[in-house]
Order: sequence, then structure tokens, then C-alpha cells
Amino acid sequence: MSTSDEVRALALALPETTEKVAWSMPTFRVAGKMFLTLPEDETTMAVRCPKLERDELVLAEPEKFWVADHEAAFAWVRVRLAAVDDPEELRAIVVDSWQQAAPPRLLKEHPELAAPA
Repeated sequence: MSTSDEVRALALALPETTEKVAWSMPTFRVAGKMFLTLPEDETTMAVRCPKLERDELVLAEPEKFWVADHEAAFAWVRVRLAAVDDPEELRAIVVDSWQQAAPPRLLKEHPELAAPA
């Protein structure tokens, strides 16, 4: 089971990431662009995810991933932290969301964090 403290530590360890409370919840931004939130008493996280991939994740693992009604039109997916047991999977989810929001300059400066080609 992953925790919001683990998510926070992973997110804040990424380049140019800041934490800001918005909508009464912690949000994480890279170079000012939001890539992760910790809603619902921090038992879940919302991350950026292309809609096609998001739909595939939700179908494949509905106990772990779902789409909140108010986010259905956007490229975000929710993740139940209790369903993520593998620290590497948690890190991969957080980094993937960061990659989608990070400016190209940061991706170039940090090739170890760049998405595989």
C-alpha cells in the first residue's frame, strides 16, 4: 500500500516541482504546470494520463484506476493509493505524469526522466 507521504516525496524530488494547496488539496506543479493532486483525504492521487491510455488502465485495473466525473473530459486519471503495492510502479506513475507537464527544456536537461522513445 502506498501513502500520500511517499507520493509527496517522489513528486517533490522531481526537478522544479513545487507543492501548492488549491481547491483545498495539495497539488504538485512542474515549472508552474499541475501534474498531480492528492484529493479525498490523500488516499488517492490524480495524475495526467492521455485519454486512450487512461481508458485502457481503467478497464484493465478498475480496482486501482478510475476517472472522476468532473475530470472525464480531461486527460487525468485517479489512482487508489491502497491498490499500489510496488514502489517502482508508484514512482513510474508519478514520473510519467511529471513528464507530461514538464517543459521540453527540463526533459532535455534530465534525460534519465524522459519517456522512452
